[in-house]
Amino acid sequence: MARIIGGVGTSHVPSIGAAIDHGKVDDPYWRPLFEGVQPARKWIEKMKPDVAIVVYNDHASRFALDMTPTFAIGMGERFSPHDEGYGPRPVPVCQGDPALAWHLAESLVLKDEFDIAMVSEMTVDHGLTVPLSLLFGQPEAWPCRIIPLCVNVIQYPQPTALRCLRLGQALRRAIDAYEPDLKVAIFGTGGMSHQLQGERAGLINADYDKMWLDKMESDPQSLARISHTELLREAGSEGLEIIMWLIMRGALDSSVRRIHRFYHVPASNTAYGMLIMENA
Repeated sequence: MARIIGGVGTSHVPSIGAAIDHGKVDDPYWRPLFEGVQPARKWIEKMKPDVAIVVYNDHASRFALDMTPTFAIGMGERFSPHDEGYGPRPVPVCQGDPALAWHLAESLVLKDEFDIAMVSEMTVDHGLTVPLSLLFGQPEAWPCRIIPLCVNVIQYPQPTALRCLRLGQALRRAIDAYEPDLKVAIFGTGGMSHQLQGERAGLINADYDKMWLDKMESDPQSLARISHTELLREAGSEGLEIIMWLIMRGALDSSVRRIHRFYHVPASNTAYGMLIMENA
């Protein structure tokens, strides 16, 4: 039977990808961040997942305002990196898992009544590729299959934190019911506090970020009750991305064991957070 081996929460700051791509990981500015994520690489090398479900948001790459699904799952056999204006990142093409993706879609739609968009052809931007680079480095091929799960945190109305937690719980039920013997890792990406425009551009709220890291482990239900208004006020206009971590958390048991936690400021003009958990 398929089983979840753990969950990864990580920011997906685009400049992290640029630092990797241009050989700047040992620069004084970037070295503390990349040293802080090294335990994550050791963990995933040990666990060797067969499939990673990566929860992320598209940044007007595959999906623009003319078509904005609340939740979309990649059903295809491969997903190429998107050209975000400076050429595609020099990273491998993601190899999908259509059989598992179709099983997840069927379970989500028919059993749990999530109206999820099924996308056969899609490119993936830094929201997905940066977390893969952080966990796997820059290999010639990603060492596991990838299923993209895209969430709208850009265009109003976005899903609630509670809806994201429940989607994670529904994913867990679907994975538990999948007969092939697979090790599945689930990534929740985005955040933490940051704002890219307006009078509060550059906002970072470290205390609020650390509260999320605390309760992501111990009390995700309390995070699921947080409103969009609070998130916008406390974490900035782009800080709403943190709700995608709750999809990852919902797929884990209520009791988890922390494997690694890391928080770093700054990463470009954002806060960077990482949390890795296994079922206790």
